[in-house]
Amino acid sequence: MSEAVEIPVNEHPWRRYVAIGDSFTEGIGDPDENSVGGNRGWADRVAEELSQDVEDFSYANLAIRGRLLQQIMDEQVAPALELKPDLITVCAGGNDSLRRGADPDALAERFDTMIRILGTSGATIVIFTGPDIGNTPVLGSVRGRVAIYNENLRAVAQRHDAVTADMWALRELQRPEMWADDRLHFSPVGHHTIAAMVLDSLGVPHSLKPLEPKPAVVKSWRTARSEDLVWARTHLVPWVVRRIRHQSSGDGITPKRPSASPVFGGAMPPGHEIADL
Repeated sequence: MSEAVEIPVNEHPWRRYVAIGDSFTEGIGDPDENSVGGNRGWADRVAEELSQDVEDFSYANLAIRGRLLQQIMDEQVAPALELKPDLITVCAGGNDSLRRGADPDALAERFDTMIRILGTSGATIVIFTGPDIGNTPVLGSVRGRVAIYNENLRAVAQRHDAVTADMWALRELQRPEMWADDRLHFSPVGHHTIAAMVLDSLGVPHSLKPLEPKPAVVKSWRTARSEDLVWARTHLVPWVVRRIRHQSSGDGITPKRPSASPVFGGAMPPGHEIADL
């Protein structure tokens, strides 16, 4: 009998991954001083998994916080194509949806155009739906708009044979611990959970284990009220002021990984250090 052939755990066809989008893809809410740009995020976590035991794997992240859909099209699509990726993840339109009078159907038409252009690369494209934000402050008021936009995005994905990373269906994201202190971005555990979902959507086995966060501590009304006031002063008010002044949190920010490069910078990935002999 011939010996069985051992197949690598995370065997996959991709060698050049480019992520485009806004703060969600940049990794805001998942601070890490050891990561490029000071934030890790779900895209970095996906790239880390895809790069395991793949010597020629490279990854670029062109996402910038605060970017609207048209800005992502104008600033990130062409550079992404120039990198000649075989895997592209796209999340765009979330910031547009928060704006008064946003039209989810018009946004979807623009998004469709972007996916058609990205599709000329021949790369596998992953499209994100927005999360169910019904239980979150500030964002909950636009839940219906996000739901309509999501249905359009699913149609776009089907039309262009793209992979859908369905955050709306990821019910774990409704847990408070999945959100950062600003209640606008995901926390480290939220980014971790999303990364696992993306890899599952791509059909890639991975080492990311479902986390079992501790139950939230029951807070007194006085404590909860105090925290709400701090949150409003620290995060909500600056956010509203930027909207009034037509400013963006991404003004002056550049992509954290503008070129495709090894995920670990040529070093061994964490957990693979060789012990001293």
